[in-house]
Amino acid sequence: MPKFVEMDPTVTLEAQMGDESGGSVTLINTFIIPPEDADRLLEVWASDAAIMKRQPGFISTQLHRGIVGSGVFLNYAVWQSVAHFHAAFSNPEFQAQLGAYPDSVTTGPHLVRKVEVDGICVA
Repeated sequence: MPKFVEMDPTVTLEAQMGDESGGSVTLINTFIIPPEDADRLLEVWASDAAIMKRQPGFISTQLHRGIVGSGVFLNYAVWQSVAHFHAAFSNPEFQAQLGAYPDSVTTGPHLVRKVEVDGICVA
């Protein structure tokens, strides 16, 4: 089972899942693991992604890995709404899968939305 840490200790993932403001949301999730356990992480993550892809409201996901043998992975997944993500995260099939992660994994999930910055990025 992975060790969960809050990316922002002042706003928990649980609190974020109660957001009802609507609109799409992106899950940013870091995984930190000893490099020797990286292959196992990839296997389990692929199984998780397959579960999530079948859930209503799923749009897309992408996994990145730090370079030069790093044990840092970053996943982002886009959902139609917080409610869709919350339902998928609470899915018993997904919850059961969490036990397959190596105990050496630390993960930090957090929900974000695009921010508009004039002349640089659009929301």
